[in-house]
Amino acid sequence: MKNQFTIHHFFLVLLSLLLYTSSFAQKVKQNKVRLKVQYVKIVDGEIYFDIKATAKIKKKNVRVSDINLTIYNKLNDEKIKIGKTTTNKNGESKFILKNLNLIQPDSTNTYSILISFKGNNTLKKASKSIRFKNANIIAKLVTKDSINYIIAKLIDESTNTPISGVSLGVRLQRLFKPLIIGKEFNNTDKNGTIIVPIEKGLPGVDGNLIFEVVLNESEEFGTIIAMVEAPIGTPIVDESSFDERTMWSPRNKTPLFLLIFPNLLIFGIWGLIIYLITNLFKISKSKI
Repeated sequence: MKNQFTIHHFFLVLLSLLLYTSSFAQKVKQNKVRLKVQYVKIVDGEIYFDIKATAKIKKKNVRVSDINLTIYNKLNDEKIKIGKTTTNKNGESKFILKNLNLIQPDSTNTYSILISFKGNNTLKKASKSIRFKNANIIAKLVTKDSINYIIAKLIDESTNTPISGVSLGVRLQRLFKPLIIGKEFNNTDKNGTIIVPIEKGLPGVDGNLIFEVVLNESEEFGTIIAMVEAPIGTPIVDESSFDERTMWSPRNKTPLFLLIFPNLLIFGIWGLIIYLITNLFKISKSKI
């Protein structure tokens, strides 16, 4: 009997240890973080790193929010810290570089950037490196024989030389999705130039159009976008009712009749209730 009790007790202790070990293993399990980084340069505008963080948790790819990332400039064997950022609820972060002169290129005029995550209780540490050269797009509108053209030139800023054989796209800004103009891919010639004709009749508010010349996600130069404003569109009237008091407007733009009549009804009902209560008090006092 005593031996049975001892064996039973041993199995209970062993089972408890197994459960505790399993629970502890689940708590310390760390998931791998994947970082995606893209260098983006808006000509005469912002320069930034577009960062996205994801992880595979329970066989599903999820966006990783609220993790702290450190950005370094790698120069030879040295890491120079240039800032920190935190991912938002969508696992994204936009780290703006105030000036490209804040980072230094190597001897080949190539910039090296390291994005680092030191890890936490649930996520493993991770890092992502990117390399890019400083390029620029010079774009303008030219009219010849009554035909409008976008002429753009891609140059290497470090050597001030044209870059040939690289594909540039031209698109027109629209509310939801840019409209591609001409061919989707236009390779630069030996002078680093593309010439794209603009069709007539493109509508724009007050006839104003904004074109974008884009070098998209180049492995060597990143993403570069140059804007060209052109008053060559067919004028249209902005019929947006955003600033008007309509049924589909935000609360601060509620139609006046929806503010006046419900409030009049509410005040009227409360006035009637107060009037009846007052009369009941008068009746009860008169009986006394």
